[in-house]
Amino acid sequence: MLILSTGIACADRLPFQVPENQKISISTIIDVIGFVSDKSYLSWTIDYLEGSETTDEFGSIHDGRLYPGESIAIASFSDSIMTNGGHLMLNKDLGFDSQNKGKGLNNLEVEKVLTYESIDGSFLVGSEEWSLDVAGNYAGTDDSIRCVFASARENVIPAFCNVVKARSELINFNSGQVSTKGGLRAVAATGDVPAGLFYQIAVSPIPGYEFAEGTVKTGFAGSIMEARGKSDIPSVTNQWSDKASVSGGIRNFQKSFGYESGITY
Repeated sequence: MLILSTGIACADRLPFQVPENQKISISTIIDVIGFVSDKSYLSWTIDYLEGSETTDEFGSIHDGRLYPGESIAIASFSDSIMTNGGHLMLNKDLGFDSQNKGKGLNNLEVEKVLTYESIDGSFLVGSEEWSLDVAGNYAGTDDSIRCVFASARENVIPAFCNVVKARSELINFNSGQVSTKGGLRAVAATGDVPAGLFYQIAVSPIPGYEFAEGTVKTGFAGSIMEARGKSDIPSVTNQWSDKASVSGGIRNFQKSFGYESGITY
């Protein structure tokens, strides 16, 4: 298993929740011999400007430059599975909660387990993609720390613009068991809660088979830009990616990705 992660960075300040919040849950159970098509999609954008509770002028989604004290998070998830025959068993649970989250909790979580066996040359194709884009202009550290015994080394949270993605693909998959699990955090009540995205996938043979058969691909990538003080010029940039592809008889394939980015006090 490969574990790729970034530690706590020097910025990411998540937006605050809106007054009206939603919870969504979708559970899917499929056991079918024949054609199957199953798709899920979620796109979420939330903007927050410090002090906007007392004004109607700002604090809403816009396409312009972020104001001082403003932060925005753009999160998306998509998942699709299609077969042209064969035997598919699928169990998938999706849960979304737009309220503020603390460390270790997520706004979106998706867990999926599928088993597929080809019949008369049939096959399965599928993909899953996660994306988290968090950006913010500089802001003061006042009231950003939850713990009353902590204090910030500086009085300004710098500007930042960070994007991370995770993706997996199943191509001409003939047989095997696939399990995936992912989650992301994009809103928080205080600045000491980091943004987060995690994803993991495991592929193994069906019990009684020696190998899973097909092609499996994964891709993880990120682009990080961080400033210092009130500057609008990056003081650090970090771009990275990880790709893997296996094809043929698969005895064991596992990938795990973890990302957190938050303020260091």
